[in-house]
Amino acid sequence: MAPSPLPDLAPSFDRPAVLAALQARIRRLERGGATAGEVAPIPLCEAIDRHLPGGGLARAGVHEVMAADPGAAAGFCAMALARTEGTVLWIAAEPDAWPPGLSRFGLSAANLVLVQARRPADALWAMEEALRCPGVAGALLVQAEIDMTAARRLQLAAESGGALGLLLRPDAEAEAGSPADTLRPRGSGQAASVALTRWRVGALAGAGGGRHALGDPRWQLELLRCRGGRPQQWHATWQPAAGELRVEGAEEAEPEQHPARRRVPR
Repeated sequence: MAPSPLPDLAPSFDRPAVLAALQARIRRLERGGATAGEVAPIPLCEAIDRHLPGGGLARAGVHEVMAADPGAAAGFCAMALARTEGTVLWIAAEPDAWPPGLSRFGLSAANLVLVQARRPADALWAMEEALRCPGVAGALLVQAEIDMTAARRLQLAAESGGALGLLLRPDAEAEAGSPADTLRPRGSGQAASVALTRWRVGALAGAGGGRHALGDPRWQLELLRCRGGRPQQWHATWQPAAGELRVEGAEEAEPEQHPARRRVPR
């Protein structure tokens, strides 16, 4: 008796991507690797981590970062990638990431691979392959528009490889003239997404005391969407000397009481 044919699947169902993800997951289990749910999250800081499911930025998943200020958003992404403690890829049509500048946020040039992909299709392919590769700890894609089918493929790739995926995109509201430090409806003006979290990162005035001293970078961080969490907003300062992110007005416990928090090696 001939086997029954597979049922017809909806056009949006990407069978090759799902099969590849399942095969990669089986290979990881056979090697004794951790599943996506068992991978330790990436700590940002105690005041923020307590609002994120699992106590940090989840690996094996894709996160969106909307750049209300390009420099601040790049610094935030560099900090998160540095804390993956492995090889990371920075993919863009014209990679303008400056390794010495990113090192201020803990991201070592020795762990950074810059990838130039001028065609959006090539950039998506590079991002998907990077997320699926077990030797890659994290990957960032700079691209303004990503359709839902491509986003689902990236999420499946991240789940199979266990890497942190970041999508760095321009913030439409900031480009329209909305100030980064003004409270706005959470996630307004942004389309639906399969990303685990969506952030908006803007810049705040530095706290330098001298005329030419800008001080440590200060950011406005808005958690616009979060699976299993609620929108939040913080004013935070990145302290390069300590390799730590501090939320203004928050009392944080001592680092030894929170093993998930690690200082970024300089």
